[in-house]
Amino acid sequence: MKSQIENRIDKLRLLLKEKDMDAVLVTKRENYIYLSGFNGSSAHLIITQNDAFLVTDFRYVEQAVKQAPLYEIIEYKDSILVTINNVIKTKGIDILGFEEDHVTCKSYREFEEKLNVKEIKPLAGMIDNLRMKKDKGELELIKKAVKIADDAFSHILGYIKPGVKEIEVAAELEYFIKKQGARGVSFDTIVASGYRSALPHGVASEKAIEQGDAVTMDFGAIYEDYCSDMTRTVFVGKPDEELSKIYNIVLTAQQNAVRGAKKGLTGKEIDSIARDLISKEGYGDCFGHGLGHGVGLEIHEEPRLSLKGSIIMDDGMVVTVEPGIYIPGLGGVRIEDMIVINGDNPLVLTGSSREMIII
Repeated sequence: MKSQIENRIDKLRLLLKEKDMDAVLVTKRENYIYLSGFNGSSAHLIITQNDAFLVTDFRYVEQAVKQAPLYEIIEYKDSILVTINNVIKTKGIDILGFEEDHVTCKSYREFEEKLNVKEIKPLAGMIDNLRMKKDKGELELIKKAVKIADDAFSHILGYIKPGVKEIEVAAELEYFIKKQGARGVSFDTIVASGYRSALPHGVASEKAIEQGDAVTMDFGAIYEDYCSDMTRTVFVGKPDEELSKIYNIVLTAQQNAVRGAKKGLTGKEIDSIARDLISKEGYGDCFGHGLGHGVGLEIHEEPRLSLKGSIIMDDGMVVTVEPGIYIPGLGGVRIEDMIVINGDNPLVLTGSSREMIII
């Protein structure tokens, strides 16, 4: 039976054949992890119809041999482009694909000037599109990352109290996440309390939490290169009446959108489920971001659930569902889960309670 890495390479080779490319040069870290299993910080993959090469430097040769057994490992010493050219000449590569969304203008010019090929062609998101549908192995790693974040949320509820600073809550979350086996956090941890909870991306500050504050926490874990992402808004003491109303609107919108996230719908159609409800309640102008995004090796990847989300949902896609309402001077509420598209019955990965929590 073929490994998951072999299956991914096979799918890429079919696409290369369709696009009349002899080979592809992969330099984006998330993409070379996906296609090889190697997760060091420096690698170039060259994949043809019959061969696979991983070019790296002295620091990573031993690691690459262990992590990428399907690849011939080549150590470069002076110039990586000279080494790549040797492969191009040996394998007779004329048309080479490259990741136009990742390669800088400077690198592109160097490719044109120094690589001995007839043509370099953009991949048009070919590998990123393959990554949208998660295979069984990826889903298991994502579930582990989600579980770590869920456990961190349970832990932090016993830590939050008046007088504790937002940055202290963030530090405690991140410490707990790493103690549970995560490599790190998926992004800068958001802890926004009181009036600052109206900031959708209010990264933790020196502000102390006060009685009556809403506290929005948005955080995630990286487990073996795969990310998780969750948001919960809790209250320290009885919430303001309007905030309580907003919470129930956001919760209803979020749960309706989760249930409605079905195979065959576009990201825009799913986004509209939550957006239309929030707008009907009179808070449409207070929900300014998209409903969600894909999560995997990157914390933000395709597909997007937004007003511009044109990608059609398919089984195995992992996305967030995270509506919010934000009122300057008062505060805000956001609730976010990760789900897997699964026909008409989306699988909710995030296990933490969505009901209002008053500490």
